[in-house]
Amino acid sequence: MTEARADADADADADSGAARLEVTYRGTVYPWHCDQMGHMNVMWYVGKFDEATWQLFATFGITPEYLRTSGRGMVAVDQRISYRRELMAGDIVLVRSALLEVREKVIRFCHRMENAATGEVAALTVLTGVHFDTAVRGSCPFPEEQLTRARALLSDYDPGI
Repeated sequence: MTEARADADADADADSGAARLEVTYRGTVYPWHCDQMGHMNVMWYVGKFDEATWQLFATFGITPEYLRTSGRGMVAVDQRISYRRELMAGDIVLVRSALLEVREKVIRFCHRMENAATGEVAALTVLTGVHFDTAVRGSCPFPEEQLTRARALLSDYDPGI
């Protein structure tokens, strides 16, 4: 581990206070992810955050198999993004995630995207999702097991957006 990376990890831990963000995505910025100015385009930030979301959901039992077999879905009802630093082709990306709030039918969570080499925060997002019955086309409670697992993962991390 480089000294800069170790310092960035220490800063990330200090920023999160008692909270711990879990790594939910690792990837690379490819040239075709970049816009005419050479920066990763906003659509790719959202795409990488979406991949991290499914990893986070799986930690408390919201898996594709569960959704397919139970007639359930997850719908996003709010997303806020703060862009902090540009990412360029070749940059290695790391996303860390945390559950911020868990209610009977609703979860609120965040992702922090970092340049893995420098530890700099490239973007933050906070999302609100609703557990959804696909037959009724309306919200429904999470199963108790998933609520219990999700609540055990709650974090006091403050993304600041």
